[in-house]
Amino acid sequence: MSGACAGADHGNLGVMWKTVSEDCNLACDYCYYSTCGGKPGSKINRIDSALLEKFIQEYMGKSKGNASFAWQGGEPLLAGLEFFEEVVALQARHAPPNTAISNALQTNATLITERWAQFFKTYNFLVGVSLDGLQEVHDARRVDAAGKGSFDRVMKGIQQLRRYGVDFNILTVIHQGNVAKAKELMAFYRKEKFGFVQFIPCMDFRSQQVDRPGVYDITPEEYGEFLCEIFDEWYNDGKPDISERFFDNMLSVYVNREAELCIHRSACPQTIILEQNGDAFPCDFYINDSWKVGNVGVNSIEEILAHPRYADFKAMKPNLPEKCKSCNWKSLCHGGCPRNRKWTEGLEKSDPDYFCKSYMRVYAYAHKRMEALGESLRKQWYETNIKVHLKGKAPGRNDPCPCGSGRKHKQCCG
Repeated sequence: MSGACAGADHGNLGVMWKTVSEDCNLACDYCYYSTCGGKPGSKINRIDSALLEKFIQEYMGKSKGNASFAWQGGEPLLAGLEFFEEVVALQARHAPPNTAISNALQTNATLITERWAQFFKTYNFLVGVSLDGLQEVHDARRVDAAGKGSFDRVMKGIQQLRRYGVDFNILTVIHQGNVAKAKELMAFYRKEKFGFVQFIPCMDFRSQQVDRPGVYDITPEEYGEFLCEIFDEWYNDGKPDISERFFDNMLSVYVNREAELCIHRSACPQTIILEQNGDAFPCDFYINDSWKVGNVGVNSIEEILAHPRYADFKAMKPNLPEKCKSCNWKSLCHGGCPRNRKWTEGLEKSDPDYFCKSYMRVYAYAHKRMEALGESLRKQWYETNIKVHLKGKAPGRNDPCPCGSGRKHKQCCG
């Protein structure tokens, strides 16, 4: 397995950098990563310039036409605008000709100014904004060190993004404060014209503490009910008008494509998560010494991907519990997230994902409508592509299917 990693196509390698480690200007009580309590200190722990250039140069050399960077924290904007100006300059300096460079950044949006918004637009950053919905819900848990809610500051940041036409999406943590407010959430997002949203379930968890088990803030039953209510709102009588990541991923499977979200793929993606000091890990839910696979200041990308611990991590996802192997919904879930399973000490066996019942409920609830929506979309794409790209000529059995799935015609719409 290590040898296979060493020879992998790095064009499919994603990189997430914890830009300032856990430094943050907010003190959200459910943060899985930060323990700074909203008081990052006078000296921000940003990535060293020499380390940054060393990695970007190496990564670009292996990018094979596509380089994908994600910047998180803590709060990554604490690194300062000058830092990200350095980032894009290094990317441009070391990128081979015709390389597609993408940058995504997750932020609480409270620090976004006009200059930040101009920068994001100029360099086509995709910005994820953390917002827990209605003001009273958001301000109850997403607070600063003084306990003051951040809703108004977040909305001001969003206003700047809109002013300059920056692409952004909304990330909402689902907890006891909003798990029973599915309709209210979607009504609020429609009112604010948020076109792209994502929901993630809350848990009390510290990725740095390997011996601390996660404590979930909501039950599988509550989350299942939430997903069913959100589905009704998203489906919108067969005409979805908001992109919601969970259901977009479900729909991908119904149109013969693979899900994009790692939780619902058959294998964890090939990703390197980097701490501010260059320490490397296979996943941002496993940032602790027991899962460290090297340091980009010392080790090459090949050495990191060939680390035995990286192979151990990659083997977890497809090592399904017995219940999952014969599940009717396996093609949609693939066992969920390894983080949400209880493992034996040797990682040989695990229980199903904590939210297994949630997923099974919404899959069954949505199936018929998803099937109809998927068939309608495939037919639409099929007919359009035959008309536009094939000039009305029918494809052969072994040709790529005109619906765009990537499968052979005989294995798809044929």
